[in-house]
Amino acid sequence: MSAHAQTRSAASRRPRRSRAKVRRALLLTAALAVAGAATVMVKPWADKAVQELQLPLRHEDVIRQQADDKNLDPTLIAGVIYVESRFRDQTSHAGAKGLMQLMPSTADYIAEKSGGTRFVQGDLADPQINISYGSWYLRYLLQRYHGNEALALAAYNAGEGKVDEWWRAAADDGERFRVGAHIPFPETRAYVSKVLSARRSYRREYARELGL
Repeated sequence: MSAHAQTRSAASRRPRRSRAKVRRALLLTAALAVAGAATVMVKPWADKAVQELQLPLRHEDVIRQQADDKNLDPTLIAGVIYVESRFRDQTSHAGAKGLMQLMPSTADYIAEKSGGTRFVQGDLADPQINISYGSWYLRYLLQRYHGNEALALAAYNAGEGKVDEWWRAAADDGERFRVGAHIPFPETRAYVSKVLSARRSYRREYARELGL
């Protein structure tokens, strides 16, 4: 083959190689576009899944209903449920039951005071009843402690008798009750802080779901 023919043959091959490169580039661009679109579509779902793991919310309709009925902040109810049970129906080693971890004796007292004449302990596994009773107890404690949320939450965790002692001790010293200074139980101090922190998170992340 002459040199001129070889040159023409090489020239005829170059466009084919160029076209192959263009096709590969187009395929790569298309693949990246599809991957990008998939990421855009999946990201909201993934973000929601992560949020559900880190800050779960269930039974928001019941929470809204009980907040309206008991004149409570729904994020306070959600915060208590989160710290007590992470929205899982369970029984503690001490015997507290359900989403809001009510002790049997407390539940019996609430049933008596709220007219739950047919109440049995197994009812605490029902989210509607558990949240209703837990919300009733929160309202009762807030009234008992004149709207002081720190005292009410401390009593929810440690019992009214203990909180009455701490409250009186602070009053006897002429001091305004403060969580850090007047609650001697580290667990109860942490509990109050966790609930109030969770309350802020639910207000920020679930305002629409909780009817705010």
